[in-house]
Amino acid sequence: MVERDQLGGSEQEASLSLSTVLFLFLVHLGVGIVGTLVFVSRDAGVKFFRFNAGLAAILIAIALAFRPAVADGGTIESVALAALLLSETAIVVYWATVGRMLAGIRPLLVGVAVGAGLLAVVSQALAIVGDRGLPAEVLTIASFLSSAALLGGACTAMILGHWYLVIPSMQVSHLQSIVRVHIASMVARIAVVAAAVWFALATGYAIDPILGPTFRRYIFSVDGIFFWQRVLFGLAGPAVLSYLTWETAKIRSTQSATGILYVDFFTVVVGEVLAKYIALATHVPV
Repeated sequence: MVERDQLGGSEQEASLSLSTVLFLFLVHLGVGIVGTLVFVSRDAGVKFFRFNAGLAAILIAIALAFRPAVADGGTIESVALAALLLSETAIVVYWATVGRMLAGIRPLLVGVAVGAGLLAVVSQALAIVGDRGLPAEVLTIASFLSSAALLGGACTAMILGHWYLVIPSMQVSHLQSIVRVHIASMVARIAVVAAAVWFALATGYAIDPILGPTFRRYIFSVDGIFFWQRVLFGLAGPAVLSYLTWETAKIRSTQSATGILYVDFFTVVVGEVLAKYIALATHVPV
């Protein structure tokens, strides 16, 4: 009976962890997409903004549906949920009105959606890090924000590259601009992950005893394969691919750039899913 109870508890914890990973990933992707829309020119057309707003709204709605239950939700969890609901509402209203009506308030709607989304992401970081100290809080917040920026930049760049099939006459400078944003978010993400890993190694950061006494021992154990896959697929891969995209965009080959961006977005997704799993398992925000 005890073994069954322990097994049931382990399965419940695993299910909670997976639902939390999915929840965080979808929220960060949805908020990131909305945040990067402010860097896209209006020349992309009404349908582009409507498509991306709708995509972001759907992602956040799915995230809310899979939101893990919290037994004793505190103030931070309540703030995160309220901010996310506000962001979702603003995105839906923006999607419903873009190109149709209320042109004067659409910038306000985007501002509310982005601001509330960022507040939700920051609150999520604080809720997960707990009371592990100020450095851990700062690194986790920076990790979550840079994750949203990277996911949003990669997705928006990929869709904008595809949009040249819809509007062939669109200037290639628009794709170059969003690729620059994507590269900047990639550099920021690498810097944050490097800082988090350095802090964990330098301080002998202790993690879950099941995984090992320190983060250093974790990354050099069998379980550390997830960390190295995260580095390879989520950081090194997108870094190379984003550079290739930039060089391709410079020679105005939008179709080739878009093809690379599809692969780039896939590697970013794999890397960020693994990053969230590792953050929950080790409390190191990689």
